[in-house]
Amino acid sequence: MKKRITHSVKLTCQTLEVDGKRVAMAVEGESFLTSLYHAASIEYPKFFKMDLLSKVGFIASEYLLNAEGKERFQPADDRAILLFNRNSSWNADTTFQQTIDNPEEFYPSPAVFVYTLPNIVTGEIAIRNKYHGESDFILLPEMSEAAMDQAIDRAFLDPATTSVLAGWVEAISEDDFEAFLTITEGY
Repeated sequence: MKKRITHSVKLTCQTLEVDGKRVAMAVEGESFLTSLYHAASIEYPKFFKMDLLSKVGFIASEYLLNAEGKERFQPADDRAILLFNRNSSWNADTTFQQTIDNPEEFYPSPAVFVYTLPNIVTGEIAIRNKYHGESDFILLPEMSEAAMDQAIDRAFLDPATTSVLAGWVEAISEDDFEAFLTITEGY
């Protein structure tokens, strides 16, 4: 099967590019993500409860899917979601650890614990967009286009898959995050 990238998004703590064109915003860090949320007129209140990794992946996917221009929120079995990073859910893991560090104030937070699973971001994207295809979050020792491309090729082995939302989503801190997402279509 042949494939082609139809749209792309690059998001860092300072910039957003959609299909190679910079989207101008005046703020940085997590408030940058919130500004992007409001600028896109997104209505998804769960965003404000998400961990940083989920927010980064979610915002990047929103701009990516808006660039696609297709009707959104129609159930689809033919789109896979494959995300990658090297640090898993490190930011949420350290936040959760803080809730259990002090034995005198020991209170493991279920609201934080759920985000110690990096695949939650793929789930949020799938739920929001009603995608029922393959969904996976893969850890790599480093960002590798070759490894990501192999995973995308494997997703297309399923005859039901016609497109893949894929890319690198890393969130270390509010000042250190990035997402590089694409939509790849098979033909």
